[in-house]
Amino acid sequence: MNHELAYGKGKLSFTLPGGVTPTIIVAGDRPALPDPHAAADFAVKNPEGTPPLVEMLRARAPKSVVVIVNDVTRPTPYDVILPPLLNAFSEAGVTDEQVTFLVATGVHDVHTDAQNREFYGDAIVDRFKVVSHNAEARGTHTLFGKVISGYDFWVNTLAVEADFLITVGVVMPHYFAGYSGGRKSILPGVVGKETVEKNHARMVELMDNLPPIDENPVSLEMIDAARKVGVDFILNVVMNDRKEVVSIHAGDLVKAWRSAVTVSASIFEVPFDKQVDICITCASGYPRDINAYQAQKALDHADRITRPGGTIVLAAECPMGYGERVFEEWMSRGWTPRQVMEEVKRHFVIGGHKAYGFAKVAAEKEYWLISSFNERDTQRLYAKKAATVQEAVDAAFVRHGPQASCVYMPQGSVSLPVLRQAAK
Repeated sequence: MNHELAYGKGKLSFTLPGGVTPTIIVAGDRPALPDPHAAADFAVKNPEGTPPLVEMLRARAPKSVVVIVNDVTRPTPYDVILPPLLNAFSEAGVTDEQVTFLVATGVHDVHTDAQNREFYGDAIVDRFKVVSHNAEARGTHTLFGKVISGYDFWVNTLAVEADFLITVGVVMPHYFAGYSGGRKSILPGVVGKETVEKNHARMVELMDNLPPIDENPVSLEMIDAARKVGVDFILNVVMNDRKEVVSIHAGDLVKAWRSAVTVSASIFEVPFDKQVDICITCASGYPRDINAYQAQKALDHADRITRPGGTIVLAAECPMGYGERVFEEWMSRGWTPRQVMEEVKRHFVIGGHKAYGFAKVAAEKEYWLISSFNERDTQRLYAKKAATVQEAVDAAFVRHGPQASCVYMPQGSVSLPVLRQAAK
């Protein structure tokens, strides 16, 4: 029987040895909303924890409105979620000149004009001011006190000075923050690099034993940061693996986001009872496998369900290479996985944290990578290079034997294996 894995914008196929029946791990399904545009409009007019957006805008009469949007690494249905916001602006008398779209790049590269037009549309770029956050441009940040852990809170000045602040996003599992969306539009979305590093440094404590979302210290600090800045209204969506909108949540920063988390968890968390010898997976295709930086999320999910000493087979095209300069530099040092992990714990830096994610897996497990990386860079990622998925699968079964336990996880970036006793 042929099995398939998404790879870039295409598919790769493979077969398993005769007699092997894999456990199939896939995200749950939820049907698309029949009319997502109407649902988005309803959500904005009937939010959770706040008055309707247009009433808030009329009452506040803001001179400046900032809408924080995701960058190119976060597929977001802007054609669905932006129209009801623009309608509310018009009804409340907010002019185009008063509105700025702030791109939450976090520590990623700033957008080009072409990227803005591709992701938000010509109509948005031509009508409104669109600004990319730059985490290293200190002159565009404001020191806004300290977060609950006690470190300096540098945040984009546009967000701080906005009379009315709106964030939009997608809520999906996140490998150490628990879930994306909501508060993540602020931290790490539009804060200084040093602030991101201090917050993300906690990941090394969490990756092996992720706490429930309401107890996650990284997430709680993100909520604190967003509350300090003063997010007035959020609009978040949940999508299934077909990138269809299944629910829309608007209103209060925490209440609306937490409702979205509940829906997202019901789709993407997949309970399991016991770790296996072999996990065969992919980074869910483009754009989630655009580079190694993004593909690491699928590797983390595979790591959860693969026993120490086991083998992971990961297909991720990575046409854009490593995806981040510091991450690439760390992976080029020639250090052992243990050396990388120890150094990240001692001197945490953004980029180094992704190196930690790869090293953590390689320290305990074998993994094969099917990608556009050459032999040298594949080895730098601590992986074994295979030309095909079949080559890697065959090698895994030679290593573990024909009776090896096996998981086939065709949606690696979005299927979150959760040990049954820990499942929510």
